[in-house]
Amino acid sequence: MKIVTTCERWAALWRSKNLLDGERKHFMFNDDCHPALFRTRKDAIAWIKQTHGYIARRPDLHREPHGWRMPIPVRVKVTIRPIDGRSKE
Repeated sequence: MKIVTTCERWAALWRSKNLLDGERKHFMFNDDCHPALFRTRKDAIAWIKQTHGYIARRPDLHREPHGWRMPIPVRVKVTIRPIDGRSKE
């Protein structure tokens, strides 16, 4: 018996582009070290504005050496399954 659960959520995607690192993107995590996942796009936008809204008002962070951009909400598919068949079936 194969146990797999899949659902769709909204995630926050970090973006930066500078001469040192080039273009970088990664999914963001909340304060509890869990992926920042949300049921609605509206919730994702609210979290991004609350935690990283200052970036939009800081042109110095947009320039080198940082190259930060405002995080954006993206639709993701979340899949949960046992690793290497280690489940006790």
